Amino acid sequence: MESKVAGYALIIGSIYYLVAEAISAAFFNSSIFDTYVFHTISELGIPNANSPLFWLMNSAFILVGLTLMFGCFYSFKDCIVKNKTIFYILTLVTGLGVIIVGLIHGGNPLTSGYHTLGAVMAILGGNTLLVVVSRSMDDFEGYQKITLILGALGIIIFWVMFFNMGNVYMPVFERLSVYTLIVWSFLTGIYLLQD
Repeated sequence: MESKVAGYALIIGSIYYLVAEAISAAFFNSSIFDTYVFHTISELGIPNANSPLFWLMNSAFILVGLTLMFGCFYSFKDCIVKNKTIFYILTLVTGLGVIIVGLIHGGNPLTSGYHTLGAVMAILGGNTLLVVVSRSMDDFEGYQKITLILGALGIIIFWVMFFNMGNVYMPVFERLSVYTLIVWSFLTGIYLLQD
């Protein structure tokens, strides 16, 4: 029963995130194509005229952080047979990072450092978590291999983004490095439902 509850939580959190981002992008002060390609996810969460649904995007960040920590600590932890301490630390770092992004928006010189710290915790911490998870379970089969690929891709894309912050397509790299974690949350939800 625990695994089913955690599974549904992870699935709901990941779907809510993607839907909330799409709706926020649709109402952003730009075409939806330009929003996804030329504007960062964080811009969708800044409370100003450009993003009237900033609260929706920020609620998605917070929900993803909460469902990730709940799903991992409530049930998924039982699937981890080694590296448990690292798993717990990275889960906490990732979940808190995403929540910080939702609570402290970018664009404000006084708080943007905290927002950036939250983003690094979420993206780099989250993708590192996936790599650790993939090598910390009993088996190394389909789910674990997909988890490893997602984590490795996310880390590579994060560093591409990091060294190309001034690139006009930087928001694309940002989204790709975030989506690896969202896809993993969804797949992990399904994995737990099958348990």
